[in-house]
Amino acid sequence: MAERELIADIDGVTVPTGHMIGGTWVGSPVTFESRSPLDWDGMHLADVARGDATAADAAIAAAVDGFAAWSRFTVNERAATMHTLADLIEEHNEEIAHVECLDMGFLEQSMKRRLVSRGATNFRLYADLIVEHEERHWGAKDMDNRVLRIPAGPAVVITPWNAPFMLSTWKLAPALAAGNSVIHKPAEWSPLSAALLADLANQAGFPPGAYNLVQGIGDEVGAALVADPRVRRITFTGSPPTARQIGKAAAENIVPFTAELGGKGPFLVFADADLDAAAKKAAWQFDDSGQVCLAGTRLLVEESIRDAFLECFHAHADALVLGDPREPGTDIAPMAHPDHRDRVHGFIERAQANGDSIVRGGNKVDGSLHYEPTLIEPLSNDSEVVQCEIFGPVLTLQTFTDDAEALKLANSTAYGLSSIVYTGSRERAERLGHEIRAGLIWVNTFLVRDLTAPFGGCGISGIGREGGDHALDFHADLKTVMILDGTTV
Repeated sequence: MAERELIADIDGVTVPTGHMIGGTWVGSPVTFESRSPLDWDGMHLADVARGDATAADAAIAAAVDGFAAWSRFTVNERAATMHTLADLIEEHNEEIAHVECLDMGFLEQSMKRRLVSRGATNFRLYADLIVEHEERHWGAKDMDNRVLRIPAGPAVVITPWNAPFMLSTWKLAPALAAGNSVIHKPAEWSPLSAALLADLANQAGFPPGAYNLVQGIGDEVGAALVADPRVRRITFTGSPPTARQIGKAAAENIVPFTAELGGKGPFLVFADADLDAAAKKAAWQFDDSGQVCLAGTRLLVEESIRDAFLECFHAHADALVLGDPREPGTDIAPMAHPDHRDRVHGFIERAQANGDSIVRGGNKVDGSLHYEPTLIEPLSNDSEVVQCEIFGPVLTLQTFTDDAEALKLANSTAYGLSSIVYTGSRERAERLGHEIRAGLIWVNTFLVRDLTAPFGGCGISGIGREGGDHALDFHADLKTVMILDGTTV
């Protein structure tokens, strides 16, 4: 990767530690620490530039200039640049996976096999979609009508600390494919893979200012980015409280805004389901220490199979290995940050105090940021652990006696991102697919989907949809051109 002064050596991988603004790496007067959850006290990874309003202003000014250049690229030219970036991501798969493992704690083998390659796929998907897109064209009322998709302008892209590389590509790819310039603000808990991505984008041939990266703390630099009237699109993944603040800023400048805000997904298991398959998939909800927005964290099990299901579930959960995410045999990695680990433990302490039953787990692991995979049987559906997103390796268990009660429990939180249903009945699957309030519903599987399908949630799980043409339309201004029949050159 390119030589520069603003760099850190992360276990043999050279990583930029500044902001990418206008195609150049620049620093800030102050920095913040990036530490590894693998050894929080002993593994300091880097001092990263801590952006402020001045950095935000410079990045947006660069994005305005970059938009003027990038939006003039033809569709085929944009697609070619994005394919080049995808090639570079694949070429640097192992370095990206290793840095993200150290920075965020994600399983390194999973990063190599799934998430880094998915990042390349995201850029290829949108590169191909913009080339394949056909304008809508029809005649009516003696008029020739065409609908054009016009680049909207600079877009602020704010991404979360969990699975940061993949989720960054998921948001950046459609914005760039649509012809917008971008200012990417990654989460301060996991900033390093975003720097690698920006470095590769610079190599891929994006014009200066088309792709900008600003590091820093949300309140200090993110707030300045979303409040700037030069920004024409904002897309965010994170928490509802932060989304409310961003939404206010977007509304002030009449800027379209999408938000994916997490979930509290129900995982319904009916008596006619493949019990072992359901229990195995339920135990897999502990993946990435439960730091997955799509996870089915509320196990809703038909009363008649409760004991049999629990026996299978415990067997699969007992087989999970907590360990070093660099090791291939590890299933459960440490949590991303000690503050978050302590936040999760706070839920458990309050649950115990309120009378909820801890079926398994419920403890920190001494000497690490691991947390025991935990199952809670709540005293009430109103319990905090049922109604609030914990975002850790914590599941709840409730039972139901019929489909009506199952549906009532499934729809009983303010969230509505995803749902998982295990049943042997196609009729029930179709019916619940219509009746469960969620943006995504999996039946007898999980995390398998077509990336062109809409992605997003209901309720406080977010607004807007990502994925395929849905994301491209969000990042564009749609224009209808109407020409009277008979008009000649």
